[in-house]
This record gives sequence, structure tokens and C-alpha cells, in this order.
Amino acid sequence: MAKELFAGQKNNRYRILISKEAISKKNLTPLLKEHKKTLIISDDGVPTTILNKVISVSKPSTKVFKIILQHGEKAKSVQNFQKILNFLAEKNFDRTDLIIAVGGGVIGDISGYVASSYLRGIQFIQIPTTLLSQVDSSVGGKTAINIAAGKNLVGAFYNPKGVIIETSVLKTLPQREFKAGLAEVIKYALIKNKPLFSLLKLNAKKILSMDPHIIEEIIYASIKTKAKIVTKDEKENGIRAILNFGHTFGHAIEAHGNYKSILHGEAVAKGMKVASKISYLENLISQKEYTEVISLLEMFEFDLSLKQYKYEELKPYIFRDKKVRKGKLNIVLLNKISNAVVSNSFNTANLQKGLKT
Repeated sequence: MAKELFAGQKNNRYRILISKEAISKKNLTPLLKEHKKTLIISDDGVPTTILNKVISVSKPSTKVFKIILQHGEKAKSVQNFQKILNFLAEKNFDRTDLIIAVGGGVIGDISGYVASSYLRGIQFIQIPTTLLSQVDSSVGGKTAINIAAGKNLVGAFYNPKGVIIETSVLKTLPQREFKAGLAEVIKYALIKNKPLFSLLKLNAKKILSMDPHIIEEIIYASIKTKAKIVTKDEKENGIRAILNFGHTFGHAIEAHGNYKSILHGEAVAKGMKVASKISYLENLISQKEYTEVISLLEMFEFDLSLKQYKYEELKPYIFRDKKVRKGKLNIVLLNKISNAVVSNSFNTANLQKGLKT
């Protein structure tokens, strides 16, 4: 049975639908009926069966165009951003037209930023096809592209018109990518959802074997947590910052490897280990709680090795982070399990010590 949630405030409120077969005329037609033209943005990593399903469901409600990018983090480039904008202009898209993002977080990010920028804003829909995008990036309205200086440094807060999450598409994911997406689920358990923490501990084997019922449950629990947070704080001026738990260090690790050697979720898992160690060094969590965090990450088979990363090499990326305010780095720490806090008053020596674990 389909589950639904809502996020966003007042006029920016949107529906998030989760079900095994969510990509259907019943669910998409109400979102498409006001739009004469639609651009589907996807990448060559998305199976054609999924893309064709979206196209067939969208017709004849709207005239469909498509752009297929090369998959990977580099798809979020200034060049692709310009290419899509030029395509929209050439096809005479106007403010009554629509973009549909079909893919993972990379496609959602660049599609949303194009939508926010073209004609100062047209509507877009998210159809996330990876676990990571289903539980995290498709909800909350963060859109971005990358520049040479770093990841997601150019973007906008721009809510989608709706989010359609079809859980059956996860069967097409490589195991490594599916497992990487679990890092974001663990993040929600650690920052603000104690029942999810227990659920993950008790069902690790079922989750790793992709049991459809438990997968739908963890997606719903993750989005429910995120939707509450982003609805309270749409522009990251307060509580929303806790969603970055593990990301300051995770992004630095990704950048250090030029976004090639490690997946986002794998880097975030390492980042959560570092942030948890700093939380322990700052006397915010006990040794027992720190061990519980590490045990959960290991239960889901994450490689938590940090030996290959030197603090001096990661430091430039860490301090270029968007969480730097007035020259001070804000990092997300755990005050206890399922209770994250943002701090800029930590002992800076503990940043280095956190990486020596």
C-alpha cells in the first residue's frame, strides 16, 4: 500500500509518494496536467526500462523531450548546466512547462538547479532511482552543481512540485550503490530517530538482502525525519544543519579522491565515524555510545578505514565547507545517539584526532 508524506511550507508544500509501483498514470497525471511540455533529465546509468516507463506514463498528458547525461558526479558541471538551459530556450520552454528528474542525487541536483534558474524558476518533479536519492536528496529542495573549488558550491533552495518514489527500481541497483545509500539511512537514525536506530540494528540482514517490506519501512522512516526537519527550516538557518552529520568530512574525502575512488555514501560513512569520534573526544557521547555507532556502521559492511587520509590533505576541503560561518567551521556532532547538535566551539585539535581512528 502506498505511503505518503508532505514537506515544505504553505505554497511550497509538496507531496512525497512511496510505493512499489509509484510511477503510474494515477500518480503522475495530476502533476503533469497543467504542463504542455516536459523535459526529462536522466543519465546513462538509469536503466532504459525505468526511463521508458516514465515517458510512456507522461504521454499524452504532455509533450516529452529528454536529455541523457553521462552518469557520475561530473554530470553536475557548469557545462551541463548551460547545455540544458540552452536546450530549454531552443525548445521554447516557458514558465508553464516542467522538468522531471529521473535518476540519483546527481540528476536531482542539476535538474533542480536548472529549474530554479531557467526563467527565474519553472516547476520540477523528482523521480529518484537510487536508495541514496530516495531517502535523502530528492526531499528538501537543495539543488546544486559543482565547480572546480568544490562540490555543491553553486546552487539554490528550490522545492520540487512532487516526489515519486518507486521502491521496485532499487532491484536494478548494483549492490555497492545500494549499500552506499544505507549510509544516509543510518545518518537519520543517529541524528534524530531512535526507533529507526533500533530497526536498523534488528534487521541488518533483511535490509542487506533487500527485503521489500523493510526497505519501504526504512525509506518512509528516513523521509519522515527529513521532512519534519526541512519543513521547520527550509533554508538551513537552524536545525536543518544537523542533516549534514558526517558530510563535512565525507565531502572532503570525496574531493580528495576527485570524486572517483569512493561513492558519496561510503565517504559519508567514514565521515560519520570521524564526527562520532570527535563527539566522544568532546565528552558529548560515552565510549559505549561511540562503540554502538561504529558497530552499526560495521553491521552494514562499511569500510571505515581512514589510514589513507592525512588531515593536512583534507583540511583545505574541510574549511571550504558550506558550514563555515564568519570564518568558523560548524560541525555536526552527537550529544547522544539520535540527538545531533551543531557546534563551532570544539577543540580544533580533535579534528585531527578524529581522523586517527
